[in-house]
Amino acid sequence: MFPTVPMAQQTLRQKLEILADAAKYDASCASSGTAKKNSLGGKGVGSTEGMGICHAYAPDGRCISLLKILLTNHCIFDCHYCINRKSSNVARARFTPREVVDLTLNFYRRNYIEGLFLSSGIVRSANHTMEQLVEVARILREEHDFRGYIHLKTIPEADAEIIHQAGLYADRVSINVELPTQAGLTRLAPDKNAGQIEGAMGRTRARIIEAKDERKRFRHAPRFAPAGQSTQMIVGADDANDAAIIGKASRLYGAFGLRRVYYSAFSPIPDASAVLPLKRPPLLREHRLYQSDWLMRFYGFAAQEVADAAEADGNLPLDIDPKLAWALKFRASFPVDVNRAAKEQLLRVPGLGTTAVGRILAARRHRTLRLDDVARLTASVAKVRPFICTIDWRPTLLTDRADLRRLLAPRQEQLELF
Repeated sequence: MFPTVPMAQQTLRQKLEILADAAKYDASCASSGTAKKNSLGGKGVGSTEGMGICHAYAPDGRCISLLKILLTNHCIFDCHYCINRKSSNVARARFTPREVVDLTLNFYRRNYIEGLFLSSGIVRSANHTMEQLVEVARILREEHDFRGYIHLKTIPEADAEIIHQAGLYADRVSINVELPTQAGLTRLAPDKNAGQIEGAMGRTRARIIEAKDERKRFRHAPRFAPAGQSTQMIVGADDANDAAIIGKASRLYGAFGLRRVYYSAFSPIPDASAVLPLKRPPLLREHRLYQSDWLMRFYGFAAQEVADAAEADGNLPLDIDPKLAWALKFRASFPVDVNRAAKEQLLRVPGLGTTAVGRILAARRHRTLRLDDVARLTASVAKVRPFICTIDWRPTLLTDRADLRRLLAPRQEQLELF
């Protein structure tokens, strides 16, 4: 960073270092962790190991690399958990819309990126900032015929018509709910309003549905955020437990048709407010929430069922995944007969993913499955075995063992990988 350089004297590269680094706190896109050098050298834009790059999935399923930056890290809001809050002592920078366009096109032409993820602090007003974000997308689409992927972070306090314009240019739009409870939002982000945030999400969903209907009737009707909308919740900045976070995520999926809810473990920041925790929550907690999210989205679990897997304090266990935690609490649902059980029952077996369940369903059409067959169709039969029965296997005592959790929990060195 270049904290001593006045904004008027900052070079484009200095702005890029500041604003790409500031964007890393938004988890709406996550790096795959692979290494990729760039023309700047080291870890900068074009490196998936540091700031400046993220990965997202296009509507057709492709994993694409995006330039991930802020338009500015100036902000008139004072959210306690945000490093860019107005009372924070950080280096400030601001791009013009044309500068963002030039950066995007230059990196795109060098094949470093396939699109843009653009967010911003709020400068002057919500409307002014949102207009600047939309202007970047407009210039790319209309003046340069840019066909790459664009994800715009929208500002719920902005007028609905400006947010509507964002959806006409962007592939995906997102509005961060930030915290799972109104109490947490009031305490840590007094400038934000949960009703206003959800109102903007509701209008965006309605417009997405309307645009899809128009496209069915009129081939040349304009697209509106064809990759949908997403949001982010910060984990561990307030006292909300995992059960509350899971419940909030489930409600957001149901009410607003979100494509993704992202979870970001709170990270201590310089000059932190006294109301914030002194240390970050375990990263494994964030991982468990993503696993619970997949259970709701792909495995048929209701939010309450996932919450039932939590410990007495309402948080998911860290030593085992939430699916195994649920199975251990509801052992009466097992063993499951892999030759007769419905798909929904098989999806609840610890160790069986959607791919393995598909293989089992296909294989049992042709023969009665034995335990060795299941072993060939799954990644690890050891985790599956206590919860299934086959023509030659029934776990008569294993399922009821008091130490089954200890036997199935990953070793400590495995936990540290997450």
